[in-house]
Amino acid sequence: MKLSGAQMVIEALKREGVEAVFGYPGGKVLDLFDHLYNSELAYYMSRHEQGAIHAADGYARVTGKPGVIFTTSGPGATNLVTGIANAYMDSVPLVVFTGQVATSLIGTDSFQEADIFGITLPITKHNYLVTSVEELPRIIREAFHLASTGRPGPVLIDLPTDVQSAVSDFSYPTEVRIPGYNPTVIGHPGQINRAAKAIARAKKPVLYAGGGVIISGASELLRQLAEKAEIPVATTLMGIGSFPGDHSLSLGMLGMHGTYWANMAVTEADLIIAVGARFDDRVTGKLSSFAREAKIIHIDIDPAEIGKNVTADIPIVGDVKNILSELLKKAAEKKHAKWLARIAAWRKDCPLHYDMKADGHIPPQYVIEAIYEATGGEAIIATEVGQHQMWAVQYYLYKRPRTLITSGGLGTMGYGLPAAIGAQIAAPQETVFCIAGDGSIQMNIQELATAVAYNLPVKIAIINNGYLGMVRQWQEIFYQKRYAAVCLEKSPDFVKLAEAFGALGLRAEKTAEVVPAISKALSVPGPVVIDFCVRPEENVYPMVPPNRGIDEMIRGDIR
Repeated sequence: MKLSGAQMVIEALKREGVEAVFGYPGGKVLDLFDHLYNSELAYYMSRHEQGAIHAADGYARVTGKPGVIFTTSGPGATNLVTGIANAYMDSVPLVVFTGQVATSLIGTDSFQEADIFGITLPITKHNYLVTSVEELPRIIREAFHLASTGRPGPVLIDLPTDVQSAVSDFSYPTEVRIPGYNPTVIGHPGQINRAAKAIARAKKPVLYAGGGVIISGASELLRQLAEKAEIPVATTLMGIGSFPGDHSLSLGMLGMHGTYWANMAVTEADLIIAVGARFDDRVTGKLSSFAREAKIIHIDIDPAEIGKNVTADIPIVGDVKNILSELLKKAAEKKHAKWLARIAAWRKDCPLHYDMKADGHIPPQYVIEAIYEATGGEAIIATEVGQHQMWAVQYYLYKRPRTLITSGGLGTMGYGLPAAIGAQIAAPQETVFCIAGDGSIQMNIQELATAVAYNLPVKIAIINNGYLGMVRQWQEIFYQKRYAAVCLEKSPDFVKLAEAFGALGLRAEKTAEVVPAISKALSVPGPVVIDFCVRPEENVYPMVPPNRGIDEMIRGDIR
């Protein structure tokens, strides 16, 4: 059948099983939006292109399927750059369609022209500038394949207006063959045997689980391996939810703001089994002192990550789910009573702790604990970036994969609210909380209008301490309390702001008001903003200072 380029896009999305499209219209995507108008696809219009791409990102993290975005050329496309980089750093599958000026005008500095192809080369898994309508079906099929296979990531398709309006025969490929792209998914049997033997010999092993466990759907296999060989599990920020946070073998998160016992266990371990993780600097601290006594097994689908930061003694390239399935068959049943007792002692001596009565202000950690209790630990939590993000991973125990939606690698303020919107669209029956700071929530506060427009029952908990909290914490500890440009005393009244957008606004100023405010929010069917006025100078502990080992923690409020 003959279709225009814009019609081809809509038809291809249907064949890829896409159910939701996020975006913002403009002059260079009018053809696309015209054909979207009568399609079966659900379309969600954000109030800013950055909001659209973060919403698509949140949708993708919850569903595991590529998020899809339509935006126009020039500023519409460049407003996506932060969101593309965010998805690239966290291995999130996206297919991004940007409008572009007509092919005859490319390179002439035409109105609203930007070289989004060149701009996004370093932050996409792949990208395309489509120059003929005939190649469009193949390109779209490849884009979805690339975005969702191997190590997932964002793929961009730049569509000139004349390609969108041109007509050609439409035939959608059933197979994809991309020269040079053939990710290894089956682990080498010999390396898996070596890993099983190393696990059998280890006396102080630690499983170090990253986001790759969640991406591959290997969480249950991870749990089975941990229980069979009695190995405690530490997770990265991206790996939270890959192993039940309330499990007896869970160490919580390791690294800069990880638990004391997770960091000490990794430091003293004789074997680290890294699964779908990349040994980033927030995990390792000073590389020369990281896990000095341990042999390293590194399992990852991306061969570029193996050996990049930490030398692997037993590297295994492949899909985590496939490899853990084979490793589970070969791993011996073990008990590590002495090792677990050592970890239990660290946990007892240095638990997470905060003071409920220091100065009458609400402890921010208590807010997170209260949300956990109110939701039974079953909510999807999206976070902004900062102190509240770290409290949200320390004091909320995630039992399931794909229930923590947060910006890890890029650390993007303004991510949480739109990502929560995408998460709620992906899982309409789930309770979704956005945990935000009073600084980061203002980065994309306009997306509250999106939540109201689509009556999405997202609950937004603002941990309002009057500062850019994490920056202030560093200034307190390392810059002698010279609080430069971090005070937010002129922030808006968030209750009135919520009401202006058409949402319910609540405020808690005393500890006794926290639980009632959360209960009220959960009883309301639409979006709710809760302004929690918390202790202004509360810090996140433990904390590993820069250029120090993860065993050299500032313990702060840990007693």
